[in-house]
Parts: sequence; structure tokens; C-alpha cells
Amino acid sequence: MPEQPTTANDQPATATDQPATANARPATATDQPATANARPATATEQPTAATARPPGYARVFAVPEFRAVFAAHLLSLLGVVVAEIALSVLVYDLTGSPLLSALTFALGFLPYVVGGTLLAGVADRYPARRVLVVCDLVCAACVLPMAAPGTPLVALLALRCCLAVVSPVFAGTRMATLADILGDGDLFVLGRSLLRITSQSALLAGYGLGGLLLTAASPRQALLVTVGTFLASAVLLRLGTRRRPARTRSGGALVTESLKGARQILADRRVRVLMLLFWVPPMFTVAPEALAAPYADDLGAGPVGLGLLMCALPVGTIAGELYAGARLRPAARERIVLPLVCLTLLPYLGYALRPGLPLSLLLLALAGAGSAYTLGLDQWLVRAVPEELRGRAMTLLTAGLMTVQGLGMALAGVVAEFVGVTAAVTAAGLVGTACCAVLAWEARRTEGRDGADRDMTDG
Repeated sequence: MPEQPTTANDQPATATDQPATANARPATATDQPATANARPATATEQPTAATARPPGYARVFAVPEFRAVFAAHLLSLLGVVVAEIALSVLVYDLTGSPLLSALTFALGFLPYVVGGTLLAGVADRYPARRVLVVCDLVCAACVLPMAAPGTPLVALLALRCCLAVVSPVFAGTRMATLADILGDGDLFVLGRSLLRITSQSALLAGYGLGGLLLTAASPRQALLVTVGTFLASAVLLRLGTRRRPARTRSGGALVTESLKGARQILADRRVRVLMLLFWVPPMFTVAPEALAAPYADDLGAGPVGLGLLMCALPVGTIAGELYAGARLRPAARERIVLPLVCLTLLPYLGYALRPGLPLSLLLLALAGAGSAYTLGLDQWLVRAVPEELRGRAMTLLTAGLMTVQGLGMALAGVVAEFVGVTAAVTAAGLVGTACCAVLAWEARRTEGRDGADRDMTDG
């Protein structure tokens, strides 16, 4: 189950393969000496080789386990895209209600906070491969009844919620697993970047392919494709990744452990500000996407203009990540984090000029390119989070990201209702930039404090 493709995003066991300790993270990716999946380059990439030259994305694909994770991500991402389109069309066919049809998309955001907080402990409590495979199987089991004739509307929406609850657990576990497979250095950053690029690419191609599928098949038949993609993803993860033991051995109640982990994570000042740097910019970034339809109507751009407005931001995001991942050294990516955070929303101020379609597309692409700050931020976060909390931290990160984007879309709509679309986007740029500047200042103050609050978080 991937990250939802609406994010720069999409969606993610560390020292768990070390039999001696549950939290031996510093050695996991680097001191497996001779196995086929031992990521031979990861040990050397960190301080010396990575600074000598940028490793590039090709070296990530050289790791067999990552290839399996990437292929599984691609398959399940396609499944999510097809399911969203097919379910939206199916609900509209059943009800004739645009509101209920749109609600099926909204339900992809709202339950994230439930799964990401109450079930986050799953990511550290059980072997990562088992969690990933079970999540895929649960998702397939949720989609299968949707494809059955006669499934009532209430059941369709409830099953959609179940998918959204499972998603952050899967995404957080996968993100933590990348640190096992690739190490917690530069290859991890590039691997995360590739998954995000794939998710963004789904915005450009996935919905079009899903629409073509629905010209040849009914919505319920299309949902069967989603069942197949989830099952295929489960097989890839089961056969293509190694078994690693759980990070923690807690026997307490799952919900209690999940909430305790969230408190421990957010109690660390450095980790807290890094989480906010992941969450706050996207909350404002989504404003033009949420308002693309009325803005295209104001411009008289028609459906083609609307499509271009929806594509511009992800195109910029993909270009920015590809450039930063392929051309910049790890140290350079970390140096540009805070400047880019402060600059990424500034293009939205151009909406105050009521730009036409070409200038609007340029502004959106520039804002998307600014999201390249996430590569360096990934490195900071994996360095700051304690090994035994890493799965829960990544699950909480994913849940928060999806939740704030849903909130940002809703707020953009409310503001636009009163002041208009261009003023709402301009306000998002202004307020968002101010918030980002405050967070950048706080991040600078906490530099060098990775692990400084660790004694407190071990609680």
C-alpha cells in the first residue's frame, strides 16, 4: 500500500536484521560483509565516498532488495490510482451525487491520522517484512468486496476508510525498512527520493491510464486490477526482501505503545522541528491544486488548462528532486534545506498579479522544484530518530503529511470562498513562507542536537 500519490508523496526495519540487538541500527546497512543483499556500497558512502562524488540513482537500483521494494511500490501505487478513480466513478453511478463522489477522495486523507497514531507501534513491534506483506493482503481483502456486485454504498465508503487506515502503517514500515536495505546515509536519501518521484509521476500518468482503463472496463472490473496489484506487491516483498526481527520486544497494548511512541518522538525538540518541516510547507503547497478548477474557470482555460494546472506542481517537484539527487552531493543537499524551505512558497505571491495560464504554470513549477529540500531533510530525520522508534516515527510522519494536506485543501477552499482564488493562493504563500522561516530558525538552533534529548525520549 503506497503513499497516496497526492503527496510529494507517496508513502514507507532497521537494525532488525541484526540478531544480537533490537536497536543496532548504526551497523545494519554497513557491516553485513558478504551477503547478496549486503548493500556493499553503503558503508563507504557516508562520510568519504559520498562527499567525493554524488552516487546517483543508478547505485540505488544496484541493490537487489531495493529493486523489489521499488517494484512493489510501483504496483501498489498503480492499484491505488485505479481504485480511487474506479471507486469515485462507481459511487457517482450509484448515487448521482458529486458530493459523495468527491467524498471517496477525501476519505483517502481523513483516516490517516487514526492509523498513523493508534497503529504506529506495529511498524516496530513485528518483523518489517511481515507487516508489509500483511498490509498488502489486508488492502487486497478490502478492495475485493468493492468489486462485488451489490455492495452497498456504506460498505464501499467504510472499506475505503480501512485502506486509508492501513496506508500509513505500510508507508512508515517501508520507509524504515529502506534504512535497513540502503543504510541510513546517502543511499537511503536517494531511495526515498525515487519513491517520491514515482508517486508524483502517478499524478501525471496514473489518472490518465485509469481513465483509459474505465473506457474498456466497468468500475468494478477495474477494482479487480487493484486486487491483483496488491497481491503482486505482497509476493514481491515476501520473496524479494529478507526477514528481519522486530525492533522492540514490548508486550504492552498496541494502542498504548503507539501513543507512547508518538509522545517520545515529539518530545525530542530536534525531531519535532524536523517533523514540522515535513508537514508545514505541504499544507500551504496544496492550495493551488485545491483551487485549480475554479481558477481555470476564471481564466477561461477549459479542461486542458485545468489539466496543465494540476500537472505543473508535480512536474516541478520531479525536476527538483531529480536534479538534487543526481547532481548534488549529500553535503550540498543538506546545506540547501533551510534556504529552500524559506523560498519554496514564495512563487505563490505571484498570484497577487492575477497571472494568466503560462505564468501560473511557471509559478507552480518553481514552487514544486523547491521541494527538493526534502532530500537533505530525510537525512537529518533518520539521523535524529532513535533506532527503536524509527518505524513509529516514519509512520507518524506519513500520517501527519497526509492529514495536513487534507487540512490545507479544506482551508484553501474556505479562504477562497471569502476572498477569491488568487487572494487565497497569495495568502498561502505569504503565511506559509512566514511559518517556514520560523521553523528554519528553530531548526538552525537545534543543529547538532541529534540525540541530545534521547535520554528523555527513551522515557
